[in-house]
Amino acid sequence: MKLIQIKRQTRTEKRFSPKMGKLYTNVTYIKKHFLTIPVKTLHKYRETYYGEVKDCKDCQIAR
Repeated sequence: MKLIQIKRQTRTEKRFSPKMGKLYTNVTYIKKHFLTIPVKTLHKYRETYYGEVKDCKDCQIAR
């Protein structure tokens, strides 16, 4: 049994971009787990409509 694991999870979120407005996009989280408990988010990114991979820092979460 491994103590530390790296897992990737994708889910749909509402985001807001100044150029495009409100959009629904798939956001992928890469998290570090210790004994199946999530400890830290290492990276999160989203894939655009055209297939580009972008960091989530350029768009805000819509409220």
